[in-house]
Amino acid sequence: MVNLFQLYTCNTYPLILSSSESRSGLCNLQAMQITSAQKKYFTKQLMHWHQTDNERTLPWKEEKDPYKIWLSEILLQQTRAQQGLPYYIKFIQSFPTIKKMAAAKDEDVFRLWQGLGYYNRCRNMLATARYIANELGGKFPCTYDDIIKLKGIGPYTAAAIASFAFGAPNAVVDGNVYRVLSRFWGIEEPYDTLNGKKIFQSLAQELFFSKDSAAYNQAIMDLGATVCKPQIPACAVCPLQKNCFAFSQDLISSLPVRSKKLKVRKRYFHYLLLRANDKIWIHQRSEKDIWQSLHEPYLIEHDAALGQKELLAHPSYKNLKITNVTPVYEGKFTQKLTHQLIETHFFTMRLKEQQKIEGKEGKWINMDEMKKKAFPKTLLSFL
Repeated sequence: MVNLFQLYTCNTYPLILSSSESRSGLCNLQAMQITSAQKKYFTKQLMHWHQTDNERTLPWKEEKDPYKIWLSEILLQQTRAQQGLPYYIKFIQSFPTIKKMAAAKDEDVFRLWQGLGYYNRCRNMLATARYIANELGGKFPCTYDDIIKLKGIGPYTAAAIASFAFGAPNAVVDGNVYRVLSRFWGIEEPYDTLNGKKIFQSLAQELFFSKDSAAYNQAIMDLGATVCKPQIPACAVCPLQKNCFAFSQDLISSLPVRSKKLKVRKRYFHYLLLRANDKIWIHQRSEKDIWQSLHEPYLIEHDAALGQKELLAHPSYKNLKITNVTPVYEGKFTQKLTHQLIETHFFTMRLKEQQKIEGKEGKWINMDEMKKKAFPKTLLSFL
């Protein structure tokens, strides 16, 4: 692939090369710098589109309250905007200020979060809310350098908060931005490598419209989300199509480049819903694993799916020491996480009375109390 950077004149960017070109020794060549005219074209077209044709409306887009911007950015990590929108509304209604969130019980916050996944985000969010409320007097840090020190906040989130809330001149670089820049400029460097991240961040800053940092950042992210989409992009209405490298070279499906595919681990969960009259047994996950701090019924994990006979012979089932009751199979659900595929099988067991469950800390609760507890999405779907 001929890279557009090679067509420009001068010396600040490292040469963007495919892996084959790098191995051939071309990596010692100086890259070419974007001309002011090319930079002006990109930024001018993008900002004009934002002012005239960007119809993406979301409640946090015009927000200046750093708490609400921070909340939206945490909710949208690994989550699409439309999926995160109802959660944002629920959180703002329940916790209108960061002090309100800081004072909330963990259980109440996790219950609002349930279904979003990536529960470490929720734990980090609570820790940051309490730090700001208790250590900083409820005042959100206002500089990129101070914001990035907060728990659960990386370079993208820090830049977004600094820009949207405080007008700081920090270019944001998320998946949408990687896609727009890679396709328009013809960048083959994988965006998930250290070198790739440096290249994209430098380029984003080079193109930055400092007169209105929030509008520029919103524009490029919105363009990636609504026009330069991962699949079936709307090139016909793209304001950058005329000079887009990927469009002219028919390479839209090839860009951006990822260094390697994620390895997905498959796991098999078998949940026994132990019921005694109007009560059900649950316990809270405490291991450093998926769904930490959420609740679940009695779990038997195995390296393959278990039928009823295999389940009855499993050591974890035998530990229950339940007699005269046979598990009834209720079906299965599958949930795909970033690095894992969870195949969950459900069994119900109706006991005559409550009994002590050996080997796991848990408790019997009334069925109507379950709505006050936070559960993983798979369990919510089943229940």
